[in-house]
Amino acid sequence: MLDPLSRIDDVTLEPLDDFLVIEPLDETETAAGLIVPVNEATHCVTGIVAAVGPDVTGVEPGDKVLYPRDAGYEVRLVRSSHRVKVLKRDELIARVHD
Repeated sequence: MLDPLSRIDDVTLEPLDDFLVIEPLDETETAAGLIVPVNEATHCVTGIVAAVGPDVTGVEPGDKVLYPRDAGYEVRLVRSSHRVKVLKRDELIARVHD
């Protein structure tokens, strides 16, 4: 089993139950390598799974996932300006395979 902890700048987040920690991707890169900023009107966003709780199945840390923009909770870590999303497994829409 993979380590369920997400270490980000000396802060450890350990999701419980069926929660995940996701690092949102602020930009989308096209197949040609063009980086396009995410539009605020976009309903879904992508992110990288940083950590999973013990009851999470079907996704692992490192997976790229798609989820609704308003899903979960945004957490800003105090020691840095880094932000992550904490959301439930059932809020995920899909895994993204690039």
